[in-house]
Amino acid sequence: MPAMPIAIYTKTVGRGHPVFVIAEAGSNHNHDLATARRLVEVAADAGADAVKFQTFAARRLYPRSAGTSDYLGDERPIYDVIEAMEMPAAWLPELRDLAHARGLAFLSSPFHEEAVDLLLPYVDAYKIASYELTHTPLLAAVARTRKPVFLSTGASTLAEARAAVAALRQLGCDDLVVMQCTAAYPAPLDAANVRAVQTLAEALDVLTGLSDHTRDPTAAPMAATALGAVAIEKHFTLSNRLPGPDHAFAVEPDELARLVQSVRRVEAVLGSGEKSVHPVEQELKNFARRSVFATCAIRKGDRFTRDNVDVLRHGKLAAGLAPDRLGEVLECRASRDIAAETALQPDDLGRS
Repeated sequence: MPAMPIAIYTKTVGRGHPVFVIAEAGSNHNHDLATARRLVEVAADAGADAVKFQTFAARRLYPRSAGTSDYLGDERPIYDVIEAMEMPAAWLPELRDLAHARGLAFLSSPFHEEAVDLLLPYVDAYKIASYELTHTPLLAAVARTRKPVFLSTGASTLAEARAAVAALRQLGCDDLVVMQCTAAYPAPLDAANVRAVQTLAEALDVLTGLSDHTRDPTAAPMAATALGAVAIEKHFTLSNRLPGPDHAFAVEPDELARLVQSVRRVEAVLGSGEKSVHPVEQELKNFARRSVFATCAIRKGDRFTRDNVDVLRHGKLAAGLAPDRLGEVLECRASRDIAAETALQPDDLGRS
């Protein structure tokens, strides 16, 4: 049975509906409320459907002795890096209200159980980050809210994704979108593995999307849209030059707008899939389809031959017998006088 659509704020997410574009602000607010507000505005101006932040506390992510991250290239302990990126809870109502005022759904990723309860009055849906896919207590806390969930699957196997989906479903999460993701920042284009959008959908019987960490603003989102993704998530920033670990690989405002426009163009060219005559084809169909024509004047009683009839496009002339009746025509005589360049009609055929 196909996974059913999901209602999130004012939008419907599911097959046959526009792709739900999530502008991932993450921690790119740099601990400044004005910057966070500006990120919401940029997401709305770009045409995104949702803006998403992250809700975490360093003390609930790493022990202080966890060391430094080679990936970040930051000499500070990872605990200190994360602590500097925390978003104050006091911002949540203001950012949610601004998002809603601009027509955006408001999402956040909780990274510990208390964050789930903190976010409950504000978010329209939760996002579970890739590295939390095996964090069963967090999955349970999110599932119990009965709110829609986007589950990223970066750095995981299909079996691990299946287990996470089962855990969420068992605890009451009915509205779920599973996101293909490559957990590298940025991810190389040849590591995006967008076809996994289809693999996850078929194997897990869920709605699927793409959380894209490539630096290219359009390639992976367009491919995912063509392959049936119902949601696309992309990190964005006000500028790649800003300090902080997530700015360099995020797309800038004009690129975010281009991403949304590209996804909408792909949706437009995909169409409904129904094979029928499109209204834009009708004029030329009428003009260029063929009928059996008299190529010269034919007198009543004359036999039809290839010397006096042909199968021609009728342009703005009246249509007549279809081409597949040419054989029948050639077995008949004219039942009346027929002017040259006239499409033959059924009552023009007289039997020999």
